[in-house]
Amino acid sequence: MNTGRRTVANAAIEFEALADDAWLLRLGSAIDETINAQVHALSAHLRAQAPAWLRDLVPAYASVAVFFDPAAVDATEARAWLQAHCLSMDAVDGAASGERRTVEIPVAYGGEFGPDLHASAEQLGLSAQALIARHSQADYTVAMIGFAPGFPYLSGLDPALALPRLATPRTEVAAGSVAIGGAQTGIYPRPGPGGWRLLGRTPVRLFDSARDAPSLLQPGDRVRFRPIDANEFARLQAAS
Repeated sequence: MNTGRRTVANAAIEFEALADDAWLLRLGSAIDETINAQVHALSAHLRAQAPAWLRDLVPAYASVAVFFDPAAVDATEARAWLQAHCLSMDAVDGAASGERRTVEIPVAYGGEFGPDLHASAEQLGLSAQALIARHSQADYTVAMIGFAPGFPYLSGLDPALALPRLATPRTEVAAGSVAIGGAQTGIYPRPGPGGWRLLGRTPVRLFDSARDAPSLLQPGDRVRFRPIDANEFARLQAAS
């Protein structure tokens, strides 16, 4: 398959052959909140117009992967349809500014829930409470889901709170752990290894294959963190 580029109002969407049944629509190459908003708006627009042969859309930081049924449409026809339905950048910007879902995530910070809180605060020259306040008061956006099922990469972290990943990753991170990795915040949906700095933990289940929508958070969602204490954590965990 040949790659191609679709020029739109103020930028270009590159079309890259991802597989025999997929195109990658690339809007940029950097982690940028404006580009990411355009990615989500474009993804929503394409999903709303989706023909029967479109199997899935996977938005990432600066691209949208489009998977199609090769038995129903060939790659050239799929690309032609996508090119015809790509929004202009002005239209994408307008769609991106529309109403989005906001999800509140309760978080118990520090102690057994966030073993890296105090060391992270010290490295940043802050008190633990100041770090909690600045981390929880920010408005975040789910830039993409990746790494593990339901793992949200959240943009919107205060740049002053950016911290490098741990030099030696942990072999086991508890499910629900809220962490900082570079200039991003994330939430581990299930136990497993990880090298991000753990500030706290949520009792909310991020991923459940038995739910109609297994992933609690979806790309483009807004996220707010609400600090809670250990007692509320236990109550919410039991309820979930």
